[in-house]
Amino acid sequence: MVVKILGSGCANCKKLEANAKEAIQSLGLDASVEKVEDFKEIMAYGVMATPALVVDEVVKSSGRVLSAKEIEKLL
Repeated sequence: MVVKILGSGCANCKKLEANAKEAIQSLGLDASVEKVEDFKEIMAYGVMATPALVVDEVVKSSGRVLSAKEIEKLL
């Protein structure tokens, strides 16, 4: 499983990344977390608001910081 965090590197993006890592660890999943900061790549996902969470190339959330528990439900 590949989890991507789309965003500019702002505080919200970093918080979403931390929450994603926490959710993955909590569930014991074999997943990698990648940070995508290139705006062309972000736009390729059709995301207009960051931060965004992408799981296996599917956008699961954009424009808000999900909690670790919310991310667990999406994984």
